[in-house]
Amino acid sequence: MSSGEWAPLPGMADLFSPESELWHAVEEGAREVFSCYGVREIRTPILERTSVFARALGEGTDVVQKEMFSFEDRGGRLVSLRPEGTAGVIRALLRLGAAAGERVFYMGPMFRAERPQAGRRRQFHQVGVELLGPPSPMADAECVALMAHLFERWGLGGVKIRVFTRGRSADHPSVREGLLRTLEPHEAELCAECQRRRSTHPLRILDCKVAGCRTVVERLPPMTGFMSAESRGYLEEVSRLLKRLGVPAETDARLIRGLDYYEHTIWEATHPALGAQDAVAGGGRYRIEIDGGVVEGVGFAVGLERVILALSGGDAERFARRPTVWLVAVGDRAREENLVWAQELRRGGVACGLDLAGRSVKAQMRAADRSRAVWVAVRGDDELAAAACRLKNMATGEETVMPVAEATARLRAGA
Repeated sequence: MSSGEWAPLPGMADLFSPESELWHAVEEGAREVFSCYGVREIRTPILERTSVFARALGEGTDVVQKEMFSFEDRGGRLVSLRPEGTAGVIRALLRLGAAAGERVFYMGPMFRAERPQAGRRRQFHQVGVELLGPPSPMADAECVALMAHLFERWGLGGVKIRVFTRGRSADHPSVREGLLRTLEPHEAELCAECQRRRSTHPLRILDCKVAGCRTVVERLPPMTGFMSAESRGYLEEVSRLLKRLGVPAETDARLIRGLDYYEHTIWEATHPALGAQDAVAGGGRYRIEIDGGVVEGVGFAVGLERVILALSGGDAERFARRPTVWLVAVGDRAREENLVWAQELRRGGVACGLDLAGRSVKAQMRAADRSRAVWVAVRGDDELAAAACRLKNMATGEETVMPVAEATARLRAGA
């Protein structure tokens, strides 16, 4: 096998320490926050029937048209790797007979055939929340507040949250017609992709990054002008409630979420550390119809690669877990006794490292230093005879000889 064949596929990545430890901390932080809101975990297959995504997300969306990894399986079924989490979760909840009031979260890999770039991979990971129930400004505000709480728990400061509305479902035709009408005089100014979108998914034009299209969009009236008073009032109530909940969110009339299932509240969170691709999370209220079943709810998804990048600034090393103690052996007998002691310490919850290859004391001390252990415990024949060790504080350099039982107790107390 050539060296290139050992590398991950484009847009895929191997995760290893210390980055994997930062991932673990982020995932555990999410679980902790979700438990405070009574949100339970649901796990769905990575592979689904393509129709699950096409019906839920919309046949004309960019995700369905251009970004899914789809193929025919051995049974002749057209299947796809999941490009997002909501559609599969809703399918599962319909099958399980879940009703309004169900609160679930998911966490895991998603797949999109996009051009790989910083913070965007073809296999990427999301953590998301779905709160089932009919349209409610209170439920929408709670969901945005939950997302903001998640960022706080991760220590991710500087997040900017923007909210807007897609309007109620009954308003969508008038919004589409109004947008097309106002775009008509500017058709020649649009890029080729946005000219195609006029007939397939015109709202995506509002999100185009091409300079000419952005200039056109800036001159358009806000989409709320094509919505009912009910839709505008719903947005105003969500904004009012977010202020009461202490969530700093601004209304952005140019915000658009590209999936067909959204109605009423939509939102996006961005972070300045991510550069041009600065979106770290997004969500909204939805109404999804699958095989005659209808599910209403509100939810969001956070891109974990982008969270990791924003938290670490490209340097995950500072988040690596370090062992509490590194056991250094002087001689073969001490090495075996250290193995026994390490097992005792680990079973007591103490993170412990040691060398089993018989390297020199100097090499073992270098390994302890590289591991950033808090303590080093040295034992040779003299220490074994006295059932003692030399315990060194790596931060201060202070070294104390003490009984092993006392050292064990101290290490457990600090674990």
